[in-house]
Amino acid sequence: MAKTEVEKKSQDQQLLVPEDDTASSSRRSLAGNRQRLASLDIFRGLTVALMILVDDAGGEWPVIAHAPWEGCNLADFVMPFFLFIVGVSIALSLKRISNKIEACKKVGFRTCKLLFWGLLLQGGFSHAPDRLSYGVDVTMMRFCGILQRIALSYLVVALVEIFTKNSHEENLSSGRFSIFKSYYWHWIVGASVLVIYLATIYGTYVPDWEFVVNDKDSVLYGKIQSVSCGVRGKLNPPCNAVGYVDRQVLGINHMYQRPAWKRSKACTINSPYDGSLRQDAPSWCRAPFEPEGILSSISAVLSTIIGVHFGHIILHLEGHSARLKHWVSTGLVLLTLGLTLHFTHLMPVNKQLYSFSYICVTSGAAALVFSSLYSLVDILEWRLMFLPLKWIGMNAMLVYVMGAEGMLAAFFNGWYYRHPHSTLINWIREHVFIRVWHSRRVGVLMYVLIAEILFWGLVTGVFHRFKIYWKL
Repeated sequence: MAKTEVEKKSQDQQLLVPEDDTASSSRRSLAGNRQRLASLDIFRGLTVALMILVDDAGGEWPVIAHAPWEGCNLADFVMPFFLFIVGVSIALSLKRISNKIEACKKVGFRTCKLLFWGLLLQGGFSHAPDRLSYGVDVTMMRFCGILQRIALSYLVVALVEIFTKNSHEENLSSGRFSIFKSYYWHWIVGASVLVIYLATIYGTYVPDWEFVVNDKDSVLYGKIQSVSCGVRGKLNPPCNAVGYVDRQVLGINHMYQRPAWKRSKACTINSPYDGSLRQDAPSWCRAPFEPEGILSSISAVLSTIIGVHFGHIILHLEGHSARLKHWVSTGLVLLTLGLTLHFTHLMPVNKQLYSFSYICVTSGAAALVFSSLYSLVDILEWRLMFLPLKWIGMNAMLVYVMGAEGMLAAFFNGWYYRHPHSTLINWIREHVFIRVWHSRRVGVLMYVLIAEILFWGLVTGVFHRFKIYWKL
């Protein structure tokens, strides 16, 4: 690919969307100037940085780690932010489609590559960065994951965008809701997704079930445990329809073995920290659960549809104030709806189930964050302070694989002195950060911020200087 072409593509457009006239599709993103939408790159970089932060510092700071069940911590915003960004990128990259068949081929091919990388990175082959072992036990291979969920959402929404391109006008009427009417097929798909999700989660009968404990550190290793359910419409950890569908379709051995619910008060005395399970912990505390499972991934498509809507605003509304007015008002409505559903107990915010209230809260937050970055970066042009995040966002796949998935750290951990824990990475973390700050919690946080996030910001800055990008 020519350097000039690479420069014009945002990383999600390189990774996740067809290469159809990306430069022209974003030409109006900055009031008529042919510039890339810097705020989208920065938002992507911020999301990747958040992923590294919550994954590597969440153990010491559980307030930012995934909520054990209901609620929404900082880590719970990462996935819907990614899906929102993918949606915006789809709208920009597919503004003009010269050949629908070719566009579908590119979408399908890129979807397959996302699925391949997802299975490779989270399916069980790599145990990076701490355990120096590789290989796949196919009987325990995890089928779902982050990239798999992105692949599904991208495939569905991109195909809707392609095949409904002729059903709406290039220039919308002046009505307040004209953009919703113009893209009505997207909202029909979104409503269908929501109906399927709600009907399944509240209408499915969940019978009693059992599993074999696979934790080798447990005294119950290899023993069969039973979970009593026999209910319908429950949203608790053991008896929800999301887990039931995954157990039936994927198989319980192909689900995530360390779900966040193990940090709940019912399971561990150290809650919300990780720790040994309570002696009186219910049996389901030892069971697998897939946070990126089938039913929750179907629900997640709605996050991408909301992102596409925000991309359509960029294409059809010329003025900054008009765009911001629409974005902010939509974000506030979503936040209000989601929080209302949560605090009235109609449907709690729950990342593990990807509940509708969770979609509303996280999509509303994404709207407000994106609006803020758009104001600061693309309107006020405060770009210098965000350069590291922009560089990360332009090479997001590199940082995801090497940083967030720990492949670079795993390489260095492969070289140790006498003992596998005596590695350069561990020495730096302990002597340069933890001992200097006289606090493990603060030291780990500073290590993640400086030695990981800032480090990758500088590395991707060098890559950007030489026009090097990892294209999926």
